[in-house]
Amino acid sequence: MSYALSRPSSAQRSGLLGIVIGAHVLVLLVVMAAKTVAPQIMEMPLIVDLLQPPAEQKQPEAKPLPVVKPHPVREKPAPTPKPTIPVLEATQSTQPAPAAPVAPPPEVKPAPPAAEPVVQARFDADYLKNPAPPYPPLSKRMGEEGKVTLRVSVTPQGTADNVEIKTSSGSTRLDEAALKTVRNWKFIPAKRGDTAIQSFVLVPIIFKLEQ
Repeated sequence: MSYALSRPSSAQRSGLLGIVIGAHVLVLLVVMAAKTVAPQIMEMPLIVDLLQPPAEQKQPEAKPLPVVKPHPVREKPAPTPKPTIPVLEATQSTQPAPAAPVAPPPEVKPAPPAAEPVVQARFDADYLKNPAPPYPPLSKRMGEEGKVTLRVSVTPQGTADNVEIKTSSGSTRLDEAALKTVRNWKFIPAKRGDTAIQSFVLVPIIFKLEQ
């Protein structure tokens, strides 16, 4: 089965053309109407008015009050006192006034005499002729040697008051021989000025064998 399209007639073609043209005209009119109806926005200048700040109200200045000077008060002068006359009682005395005691003059103490130099005692003077202690025979055989130091108390008369061992020789025999001999020695006593005094003196004695 086949279908065949019939061509439109001239009347139909003219009608369709008129419809198309009418439609275009209508659209054009609508566009033009829209342009005329659309509101136009005009730019208006912006005007700003500057307002001045209100003037500061000045506070009224306080006026100083008038100073009222006080009236000076006059003081009444004090009454002058009347002079008083002292009353003196006079008494007569037949006795003379005692004399003031006179203090005795201070005693002047004499200055102490200067200390006189002291001369030490001596045992080594030649004229004293003090003998040397004997060498103990047993110490010689044993070969004992040494040095003993004696501390001697010398009297003002020049004798040995007390003799003691200050440093031992290491041998009892040597120490005893020195003690016995020095007890009989003579000494030159120590002197303070021209006065002989008691004193101490050290006497060293050396025991040594001859080679």
